[in-house]
Amino acid sequence: MDSIFNITRIVFAQPFWLLLLLVSPFVCIYFLKNKNNTNAQLQISSTAFVTKQNTPWQIKTMMWFPLLQMIALASLIIAMSRPQLKNATESNSGSGIDIMLSMDISGSMLSQDFTPNRLDVAKNVVADFISARPYDRIGLVIFSGESFTQCPLTTDHNILLRQVESVRSGILEDGTAIGMGLATAVQRLKVSDAKSKIIILLTDGVNNMGLIDPITALEIAKAMKVKVYTIGVGTMGTARMPVGKNAFGEWVFSEEKVEIDEPLMTKIAQETGGKYYRCIDKKALQNVYAEIDKLEKSKISIQTHQRIKELYFPFVFFALLVFVILFLIKNTLLRTTI
Repeated sequence: MDSIFNITRIVFAQPFWLLLLLVSPFVCIYFLKNKNNTNAQLQISSTAFVTKQNTPWQIKTMMWFPLLQMIALASLIIAMSRPQLKNATESNSGSGIDIMLSMDISGSMLSQDFTPNRLDVAKNVVADFISARPYDRIGLVIFSGESFTQCPLTTDHNILLRQVESVRSGILEDGTAIGMGLATAVQRLKVSDAKSKIIILLTDGVNNMGLIDPITALEIAKAMKVKVYTIGVGTMGTARMPVGKNAFGEWVFSEEKVEIDEPLMTKIAQETGGKYYRCIDKKALQNVYAEIDKLEKSKISIQTHQRIKELYFPFVFFALLVFVILFLIKNTLLRTTI
């Protein structure tokens, strides 16, 4: 019975019968009027014996009859439309792609040349990218002055999306450790047996910290045959960047020059078989992730199976039960003799 209330998966095999629900109230009213008009009339000198026989509880009970009859009729109409519960299951086969997202969360990612800032825009675009690839294992590495695996490779994208949403600048030591961000992502792909292993590395600065330099991380990626797409975010020229915090803990912004190590980003991408992109606004960043999505398509074959459960019987049973109960009440408890 619990499945009857699972409204989102209920369909009707013969839905045209449901049109009768629109006219059934008028039909009931019509027959009710005709019944009242054709009742025999008897003139009597006193109503004392009628009052005695038609007690208040009997009258109140009979008042519910038309409504209960209408509900039972509606139940029969629903049964005639054959409600069904469909359970769809999917099975897939083929080769997915393992993707590690490596995202810079340094203080400069709060720069306001993107609205509201680079980090929030990057998180939104990354979330859309994840949602568009339901069959791939995807993970997330964040880095600034150090790196951290925010989420390992997983197909549970709901958890991954929550991890992306929770990312904040300042949760790691500040700085830009590109080498660490790349090396950590490569390390997470070490256990992968996927035919295609991808890293999408996003940054807005120049490597200035970290225990592993970017070239060493590049060599590790090449040795493991990991393809790296690199993305530099930031407008050309200058941008309103955070330069520190005041006594109240609030960021202080100043117009500063945008510096991205594009030669390094290009080298990492080219030597691993990927590509470097420069994004100066949100639209450009969306286009980049859309292009990568097209370039790295998974070869997945989806098969959908459906199980159908008929749900008409409970409606028929309910309608017949109501009609039987009303018939018994009318011919026993409410039966009067004059």
